[in-house]
Parts: sequence; structure tokens; C-alpha cells
Amino acid sequence: MKRIVLSLGLMALLAVSCKENASSKINTDKVAQAAERDEAAKKLPVMSFEKAEHDFGTIEQGTPQETVFKFTNTGEAPLIITDAKSSCGCTVPNPPKDPIAPGETGELLVKFNGSGQNQVTKTITVTANTEKGSELLRIKAFVNPKGAAPVGPTVN
Repeated sequence: MKRIVLSLGLMALLAVSCKENASSKINTDKVAQAAERDEAAKKLPVMSFEKAEHDFGTIEQGTPQETVFKFTNTGEAPLIITDAKSSCGCTVPNPPKDPIAPGETGELLVKFNGSGQNQVTKTITVTANTEKGSELLRIKAFVNPKGAAPVGPTVN
């Protein structure tokens, strides 16, 4: 029993001495560097698009279309687009390859091959180093079959 009490007392003494030494081992330079790093990590780019959707209107099936989505980096760090994918192979996004500095503008070209029929809507997911991580853009068109008469009222 004496051994158990003596062992527990020795462990308690070691635990207290370790805690006292831990606070003296803190390097204030490292703490300052960590604070700077954490503050810099809060500065993120922000993609602000002029428009998030483009309507091609009524087109004939198979007629290629393209549009440009313009955006500005309104954040505090360089914007890097890592990926841009569409909801199907008929739509091809072409994002800028270089980083966009804060305050600068960029353009994302989107090509649509005019496939489908009737009302067609496609989404483009842009992956970037923003807080949200991705942005959604949309294109839409009313696709008439090749050789079909225009849809809508006729004027005599």
C-alpha cells in the first residue's frame, strides 16, 4: 500500500513539474509567426460575376453558340481557377489559366454546340480558391429542330 501511495505521489509531482516547464518553453517568435499566418489565411479571393446566367434565345439545332462570363476578383488574394466543368459534353468552358490579382478582371469563355431540343439548360461549375470553393453558372436556349418552322405567333 505504501508503494502505491508513494508511486501516485511521485507521478503527481512529475505532472506538476512538467506543466510548469511547458509554459517556459513557448517561443514568442513562433507565436507571432503563427498569428501572421492565420491572419493571411483569412484573406481570400472573391469571384464577382457580371452575370451568372446567359440566354442564347431561340437557336436552330446544331448551331454552335458561345458567350463570355466576365468576373472581377473583389477579394484580397490572387484568384486561381483550378477547374471548370459543364453538366454535359455539349458545353465546353474555357477558364483563364493565370491567377487573377485582387481588383483585376477575367473572362470565362463557354461554348455550346447547339445540341438538344426545346428548352435546354446547362450548368458550369467553376472551382477556385474562394471561400465557397465553387461558383455555378448557367446557359440556356430554346433549340428548334433543324429545318423546323420558328415557334411563336405568325404575322400575316
